[in-house]
Amino acid sequence: MREPEVAVGILSDKTITFELTGIYSTPDVQVVSGKQNVTVSDSGISFIWNGKAYTTLEFTPTSYDGDSFELEGVTIGVDFHWERKENQRFRGALRLIVNDGRITAINVVKVEDYLVSVISSEMRATSSLPLLRAHAVISRSWLLKQMQNRATQDKKSSRRTNVSNTTEIIRWWDHEDHDLFDVCADDHCQRYQGVSRVSSAVAASAVADTRGRVLMYDGELCDARFSKCCGGAFERFESCWDDTPLPYLVARRDDVEGTSLPDLSDESVARRWIESSPEAFCNTRNERILSQVLNGYDLERPDFYRWTEHYTQERLSGLIKSRGGFELGEIIDLIPVERGSSGRIVRLRIVGTQGEVTIGKELMIRRTLSESHLMSSAFTVERHFENGAETPAAFTLRGAGWGHGVGLCQIGAAVMGEKGYCYDAILSHYYPGTSLVNLY
Repeated sequence: MREPEVAVGILSDKTITFELTGIYSTPDVQVVSGKQNVTVSDSGISFIWNGKAYTTLEFTPTSYDGDSFELEGVTIGVDFHWERKENQRFRGALRLIVNDGRITAINVVKVEDYLVSVISSEMRATSSLPLLRAHAVISRSWLLKQMQNRATQDKKSSRRTNVSNTTEIIRWWDHEDHDLFDVCADDHCQRYQGVSRVSSAVAASAVADTRGRVLMYDGELCDARFSKCCGGAFERFESCWDDTPLPYLVARRDDVEGTSLPDLSDESVARRWIESSPEAFCNTRNERILSQVLNGYDLERPDFYRWTEHYTQERLSGLIKSRGGFELGEIIDLIPVERGSSGRIVRLRIVGTQGEVTIGKELMIRRTLSESHLMSSAFTVERHFENGAETPAAFTLRGAGWGHGVGLCQIGAAVMGEKGYCYDAILSHYYPGTSLVNLY
C-alpha cells in the first residue's frame, strides 16, 4: 500500500480569501504567488476566478515541500468556549467546491504530513515522545478507518436519529457525515491546523518513527477514538455511537493493570465515583504535563478531572429550549435513565412543568445543556429550592472528565509517558487486544 492522500475540509463561506506562496497549477493556467479572492455567484452555483465560472477548482503545488497556501478566517473550536478565527497555512493542494450556496475550501495533503499537524494541533509538540508516537499511531488508524468507511458506506448512515415515541429522542453524530471531503479540520474529527501549528521537530519525528503503523484487531483497522480526559474510567463505544460494541473500546479503569472498576452504570455507585477523586493516570494537576497535552485555549478552563457547573432556572430552561428545541417550561428535574461504563449518562430524562423528554446519547446531552459543549455527560444533579417553591431555583452539576471518554485519554496517556511507559504499552492500555501493523 502506498501512502494515501486525505481531503480535509477547512473552511466554508460565501467568500474565500487565500494567498498562494510558490507556483500552483490549475487545469487552465499556472498561478504565481499572491492573494486570491473568490465569491459565490448570486445564483449560488458557481464562483468566478480568472474570468471564468467554476463549480470546482483545484490549485496544485508544483513543489510539494516548498509551496504553501494560507486561508484567512478559519474557525477553530466550533461551538466550544474557545471558538475563534485565525489565518492558517497549509501544504498540498487547495480544492474549492461550491455547495449549497457556499464555497468549501479543502486541503488535499499526504497522510503523514497531515498527521504531523494533527499531533501538533491536538497537543503540544513538546509532549513526551512515547505520547506523541502513540498519538501518531491512533490518529493514523482513526483517519484510515474513516476513509475506508467513507469509501464503502452510505455517507449519511452514521448520523442517526431514533425516536421511539414522542418523548424520547436518541441521536448521535459520527465522522462519515461529510460529503465533500474525508474529514474536517476541527474537534468533530481531529484538530488539523496546518503547518503553522507545527512548532518543533519532535512531532515530525514521532510520525516518522511510526510511519505507516496502525492498530489492528482481528485483521481489521481499529476505529481508534480518543478524548481529552476519561475521568478515571473508559467508556464503551456503544454508549456514544452505534449500538454495535467494538471489542477494543471497552470498560476499564485508567490506572495500573489489575485495579478493579466499580459498576458505574449503578446510579448510587456512579454518584460516589463522580463526587470523589479516585486515583487514575488522568487525575493530575501537574501543570507541566497538562501544558504538554493542552494548547493555550484548552487551558482557559482549569478543571478537567472533576468539574462543577451551576445553572439558574432561567439559564437551564433557556438552554433546553434554544439548544435542544424542547418547550418544557420550567425545569423540575434532570434524571439519569441509563449510564455507561464510565458513569457517563447515555439517556437523560428532562422533566419540566409543561412536559418531559428523554434524550441521548452523550453528545446530544452535552450540546443540550451548554452554550457550547458540556465537559462530559458523566455528572450528578443537585437541585436548589427557595422559599418552599415546587420548582428548583437552580441546579448544580458535578461532573467527571472532558469528552466522550472512549479510547485513549490524552491526559492519562501524557502521565503514562512521563512515568516511563513506552508508546506500545500506552496503546495496549487504552486499546486492549490490539496489535501494531505496518500498512506502508
